[in-house]
Amino acid sequence: MIPFLDLQGLNKSLSAEFQAGLARVLSSGQFILGPEVEAFESEFAAYCQARYCVGVANGLDALHLILRAYDIGPGDEVIVPANTFIATWLAVSYSGARLVPVDVVATTGNIDPAAVEAAITPRTRAIMPVHLYGQTAEMDRLMAIAERHALKVIEDAAQAHGAVHHGRRAGALGHAAGFSFYPGKNLGALGDGGAITTSDPALAERLRMLRNYGAQRKYHNEVQGFNSRLDELQAAFLRVKLARLDEWNASRAHVAERYLARLGDADVVLPTVLPGNVSSWHLFVVRSECRDLLQSRLVEAGVQTGIHYPVPPHLQPAYAELGHAVGSFPVTEMLHRQVLSLPMGPNLSDEQVSRVVAAVSSVHN
Repeated sequence: MIPFLDLQGLNKSLSAEFQAGLARVLSSGQFILGPEVEAFESEFAAYCQARYCVGVANGLDALHLILRAYDIGPGDEVIVPANTFIATWLAVSYSGARLVPVDVVATTGNIDPAAVEAAITPRTRAIMPVHLYGQTAEMDRLMAIAERHALKVIEDAAQAHGAVHHGRRAGALGHAAGFSFYPGKNLGALGDGGAITTSDPALAERLRMLRNYGAQRKYHNEVQGFNSRLDELQAAFLRVKLARLDEWNASRAHVAERYLARLGDADVVLPTVLPGNVSSWHLFVVRSECRDLLQSRLVEAGVQTGIHYPVPPHLQPAYAELGHAVGSFPVTEMLHRQVLSLPMGPNLSDEQVSRVVAAVSSVHN
């Protein structure tokens, strides 16, 4: 069986360095917001070309805390893409602000800037684009819209570690960005974890308080905060992986190039990377009008696949109260019927890629 993502093999190759990180944490005796978190924050901020990084417990908390730090809440509106994992929406819900979903561009699955501008009202406070599958949203256009309307742009960069938009990395394209270090991400922990990047010193200071019970000093609580701190041990593991992120992303790009070159004659729609963008290739997502048949045939051929995602947030029971019926966001709904994620990862061999290509092609030729 060709795995969708061989995490076990990837992590096993780093076992000795993980053990060294564990030893450092045990030796320091500091297990919460210690030297490993501080070092990782400095290294990841530099990697993202941002001034500050604030480590938090997970990617959802990262987005939620950014909204809280900007005092975005009840009475405010936040524009989000309809096509995303539900965490993007949950972050807005947790803040108390009103969700304003808009449709996406079919070629990339990312938020449609024209739809964003049409959705702005006097209550709009922020736009939260998602860099879906590893390709950044059209950030130049979105930032221009935000400047015209005095809005904040909060990147959901959970799938975009190392992605580039016109020479700048995800995490430094908006006013702030939320990252997830869920194990399957390009930069994944051995558990959960997240981070926020920004170049705004006041925002970074407020975020550091919010993640730690609202305190800068222990037992001195300046605001009502949360307990959302990147674990010291996970920070040590992430430092090991961060040193290899560019190498791994290059390997993912090689896999993507092979897919793109060899699936041109298959009856699937291939992903498009916009000019000026460098995708991190978190996922390689094709589209097929007979997606479920394609997926079942690939399973028969020994190829694991994924669907990102089978049901959009507006059609989930969790958001039934918003009253969005089938057909509310036609492009998003079309994508959710057709998308299929092929195996992708830095340790996917050329032989495995060839087998995936042969399996996909045999279904449609």
